[in-house]
Amino acid sequence: MSSAADAGTWKLGDLEVNRIGYGTMRLTGNGMLGNSDGPPIDRRAAVGLLHRAFEQGVNHVDTAAFYFSPLRSANELVGRALSAWHGDVVVATKVGPWRDPSGAWHTARPDELRGHVEENLRQLGRDCLDVVNLRHNGPGTASIAEHFGALAELREAGLVRHLGLSNVRPAHVAEARAIAPVVCVQNSYGLDARRADENGLVDLCGEQGIAFVPFFAVSGLRREAGAGLEQDARVRSIARAHGATPAQVRLAWTLHRGPHVLAIPGTANPAHLAENIAAGALRLTPEELALLDDRREDAA
Repeated sequence: MSSAADAGTWKLGDLEVNRIGYGTMRLTGNGMLGNSDGPPIDRRAAVGLLHRAFEQGVNHVDTAAFYFSPLRSANELVGRALSAWHGDVVVATKVGPWRDPSGAWHTARPDELRGHVEENLRQLGRDCLDVVNLRHNGPGTASIAEHFGALAELREAGLVRHLGLSNVRPAHVAEARAIAPVVCVQNSYGLDARRADENGLVDLCGEQGIAFVPFFAVSGLRREAGAGLEQDARVRSIARAHGATPAQVRLAWTLHRGPHVLAIPGTANPAHLAENIAAGALRLTPEELALLDDRREDAA
């Protein structure tokens, strides 16, 4: 059986994790922006799926209190799974945006972040959060200093172990690091959406020892809707050559960007879970990587 350890490891601060992790958004149904509509997974099945991930070496889980639908909360499911699991699992959550019980979106003020951190602690059944990412949803150039400073105070108070950033630009990383250590950066990134290459964020994180954690690495421009029929002929060809799926090729391409790049693909399907984990062992040739790296329209 493949293991998440096949992709190697990286440290989030002092917490060593396997580079293939798991994202929980798709466990809830009716996800973030309504693009992952569908019936929610059965609670027992969801906990079983998380345990299968842990059994296959996944020890890094991404979640958020705002991952919920009328019937399911990702944090609740993660908390249930952890309560019956005896291994070490690093849980990363996010604050900044939040949703009221009706599902409407809001943005937290700095003085509200403590309450959102405490809500994550309650839902997850923990006394300290392993990693909290500040999700930046303001204008692209807006400062994050006040919000990140509030989280740094919670880190000093012992409610949070490590801090990260989400949906940011390189300037935000510098701004945050002047306040407190940054262990990870989560941004949208994949074969079809490479802004983090264009602005240098992927390489910047590598140079500074910060984990870069892409979301939508498999789905690309489809975002929350998940991966659809593979349109890229290059990806299909490489997948056939390896006896792999296109999604596995996309994950393998992402991981090749550097040892500091992690993956957090999400799924409610046990077969897809196993495929995602197996992607950590897929090694693309230099020629295949060059073909995928070529962004000319005629490359497909």
